[in-house]
Amino acid sequence: MTRVSLSRRPRQTDIARFAGVSVSTVSRVLANEPGISTNVRDQVIRIASELGYSIRPVPAVQPQNQRAVALIPVDHATGGLGVFYEGILNGLRGAAARSGGTLLPRLVRSSSLKVSELEQTLSETDASGVFLVGIDPPEDLCGWLLESKLPTVWVNGNDPNLQFDCVSPANFYGARLATQHLIDAGHRRILHFTMSHRHTIRERVRGFEAAAAKNGVTTRIVQLPSASRTSTEACEAMEAILLEDQGFTAVFCMNDMMAVGVMEAITNHHLSIPQDFAIMGFDDLPCAAMTMPRLTTMHVDREAIGQEAYHLMQRRIADPSADPRKVELAVRLVEGATVQARANQSKNREILA
Repeated sequence: MTRVSLSRRPRQTDIARFAGVSVSTVSRVLANEPGISTNVRDQVIRIASELGYSIRPVPAVQPQNQRAVALIPVDHATGGLGVFYEGILNGLRGAAARSGGTLLPRLVRSSSLKVSELEQTLSETDASGVFLVGIDPPEDLCGWLLESKLPTVWVNGNDPNLQFDCVSPANFYGARLATQHLIDAGHRRILHFTMSHRHTIRERVRGFEAAAAKNGVTTRIVQLPSASRTSTEACEAMEAILLEDQGFTAVFCMNDMMAVGVMEAITNHHLSIPQDFAIMGFDDLPCAAMTMPRLTTMHVDREAIGQEAYHLMQRRIADPSADPRKVELAVRLVEGATVQARANQSKNREILA
């Protein structure tokens, strides 16, 4: 077995390079966090020792018999976003199973979630922690959670005050990348369909606005009223915009369900996709692969969100005094067929070449 060495003081980046893993994995191994395979953990520890990296002893995490309740909004679980939250729940369940813990899902009315309701749920489940899945808790509930010191993780959530551990996709970055993809294809008048009712979704609005401002394009934000009939409402709103004929040529939708509704409206008006209108979605839900043409969208690893949330919970239970940690997981572009370079854009590139 080849030994490794350095002529200077080793860093975690050196360990990651020699071990063939990410720096975040090295950090988690050295902090003795759960969720790392035995082989990877042993490899990182071996490399660190050979490099002379000082490893501080830390208390081992004891995840066995850990019970945590996952509160999920009933409208998310039973509506069009059900598949999104099913993926997150699968990630939570898988991480719990691998760690010897127990995950207890509960459907709630997030708009009317009360402290008394949470107290009753905790009493019934004997849970030692709570996952708020797709829930932005009201101030009084946040205050109670902080005062009670109950281990809490916001899942697919973004605590603007960073008082709680939270994990979400990179919403700002993903929206900026999606909008830039439309701009690079030659579009200069772009719509954004959204329902900015949550912190995470407002991050997508900010990403859209940032890309638009940087490139000096004309935009319009279309706010839909509710999430109950997202595709239908998006279709109706898009049809009204097409009747106005304001010269927009592209749409970035905050999720794929909206994009499906927008595509329906464009087709109803006998316009072509992507020749007349380009469409970008977000989330890469199963419906994105069912559209004709295939929707161009941003992929969100939903199971990874659940897994990372469970690791945050284990860290919080092992060290209640640790500073809150905000984790954003990268999203990536899924090339469909609803965005292509515009004809005049292609000609410009040929001239420049």
